[in-house]
Amino acid sequence: MPENTLDCYITLRKGIQILGLTVEITDSAVARLCCYYDELVKWNRKINLVGKGSMENILENHFLDSLTLLPLLREGNSEKILDVGTGAGFPGLVLKTVCPHVEVTLVEPRQKRVSFLKHLIRTLGLETITIVAGRLEKNRRHTKLEQFPFITSRAFTSVVDFLDIVSPYTSKDGRIVCMKGPKGHIEAADYAQRFPAGPFTLKETHHITLPFSDAPRLLLIFTKTY
Repeated sequence: MPENTLDCYITLRKGIQILGLTVEITDSAVARLCCYYDELVKWNRKINLVGKGSMENILENHFLDSLTLLPLLREGNSEKILDVGTGAGFPGLVLKTVCPHVEVTLVEPRQKRVSFLKHLIRTLGLETITIVAGRLEKNRRHTKLEQFPFITSRAFTSVVDFLDIVSPYTSKDGRIVCMKGPKGHIEAADYAQRFPAGPFTLKETHHITLPFSDAPRLLLIFTKTY
């Protein structure tokens, strides 16, 4: 194993252990994530996919951050995921990389990032994954999308706007997971105040600490009640 790949593998394994996900993620899945990282770094020299940083920084802020959703995915036995505004594949493509059986749909409007995602899917040999090259908008249903039991996004827009945008694609009792920073509860409170009758209800709040920097993250889990 090349030295750079070995460092990536060790760093990911360490972070996964701290997050308590060791049992859930196989060695082959970690190897695929290292391939993902290598391709990300190569493409990042030509197009802006993620901000510059050390290997540990990129793996923590993008890969390990994405993996914090894994317990929710397992818990709900969700087989289909919609990731809105995925960028370079976070969190949807990371989850697909470690859970190949899950069907994933990635929505991304920027063509250069779509090209990267297609290249990565070919490189990793992933199947049952769809890319929708476009943008979801309010009051305008995308004809290529159905309803999903698990919808997520990472810092895509405010909670109020995100719930409005994904409402047509949310199955009844489906979960919408908003990945936020520590002030995400303010956005959740804003939604509850503006729309006390729903259709979305905040069911769970998960406070997460990233493994190396101890940076706080907040997962807001909404369900659609009607």
